[in-house]
Amino acid sequence: MKEILEKRIAELSLGNVIRRVILPSEKILKVKKSEFVPEEKKLYPGYLIVEMDESEETFKLISSIPGVTHLLGTRNKPLPLTEEEVNEVLSQIESGQTKATAKTPFTKGEMVKVISGPFNGFSGTVEEVFPERRRVRVTITIFGRQTPVELDFIEVQPI
Repeated sequence: MKEILEKRIAELSLGNVIRRVILPSEKILKVKKSEFVPEEKKLYPGYLIVEMDESEETFKLISSIPGVTHLLGTRNKPLPLTEEEVNEVLSQIESGQTKATAKTPFTKGEMVKVISGPFNGFSGTVEEVFPERRRVRVTITIFGRQTPVELDFIEVQPI
């Protein structure tokens, strides 16, 4: 939707009236096939923030974009965001861009299989998740005893 709107703005030479189109998102790291893959996560799915001059022409343009169902506010008078609301969203976007957070791919009690390292081939249960360190504590059975082992996210996969 953002790309379509930006393309229409360029086609109609409305860059001076519609100055910025923002898709609020942050970068996260997701575990796929035993490695971390950066991914964009939308902060407010289905919403765009548009910095523009209020006019009938700009409202009609935005409303004509496929996928735009309505603007915030009433049907006749869209509601502009306050400066504080915009600053809050921009700070969320900025903090999400500077530090990519790892999405926690595991939950407590989940069964996992160790796919690399010295415990390769063992299965166990997730006891604790440490998302800030990208590690999990898994209880595996070694020689008939339950043993807690701390492993990296990429060393285990869900069963």
